[in-house]
Amino acid sequence: MAGHSQFKNIMHRKGRQDAAKSKLFGKLAREITISAKLGLPDPTMNPRLRAAVQAARAENMPKDNIERAIKKAAGGDAESYAEIRYEGYGPGGVAVIVEVLTDNRNRTAGEVRATFAKSGGNLAETGAVSFMFDHVGVVEYDAKVAGADADAMLEAAIEAGAEDVVSNEHGHEIYTTSDSLREVAKTLEEKFGEPRKAALVWKPQNSVAINDEQGEKVLKLIETLGEHDDVQNVYANFEVSDALMQKLSA
Repeated sequence: MAGHSQFKNIMHRKGRQDAAKSKLFGKLAREITISAKLGLPDPTMNPRLRAAVQAARAENMPKDNIERAIKKAAGGDAESYAEIRYEGYGPGGVAVIVEVLTDNRNRTAGEVRATFAKSGGNLAETGAVSFMFDHVGVVEYDAKVAGADADAMLEAAIEAGAEDVVSNEHGHEIYTTSDSLREVAKTLEEKFGEPRKAALVWKPQNSVAINDEQGEKVLKLIETLGEHDDVQNVYANFEVSDALMQKLSA
């Protein structure tokens, strides 16, 4: 089983159950503010901001929080954050990409490096693993979105210009080129409503099969990185057994 995608869904459910949203809301607000600062403060005119707002809504972030994050950028009092991509290897030779927004490069680099080291992995140079991924757009819908079973979503996605569609019990993932993301997302939204996510992601070209012991270490690495305040996204190219994923979702 493709571990990273399945693990993402498990952690998503646990996050909702725990109701520990403050850290997540902080990350979402930071992305909204940076997106608004780099472009127009209007989601309809700023694709990155629109994606950030959609992500916030998908996590039930209050409307006031979203508007406050946008106004913070418009007011010119937003902190200065650097967007950095870290690349490295986890247990079993798994390739890992970490995207961060930080106001202190040295602090974040040291903490990310230490997290890799504690897991038995290592941080590498930029470009060391990203060639094993494709930088693509993804549009996500819940599995029970009205009028969108797997066949209907596939047909609509192809007509909209998408490259690939993955449908399972967790939902639909529609992949596009980076350049066509905005248009595909807009077309699908007209048919199925607002997606739970529309963003650029790093999609693994192939998965590395690892044993359960390595799998637990990789999943712990991803979880620990994801809990860091500066880390926005984590991507990895691994595959683990169904037994391990069932154990984690129990």
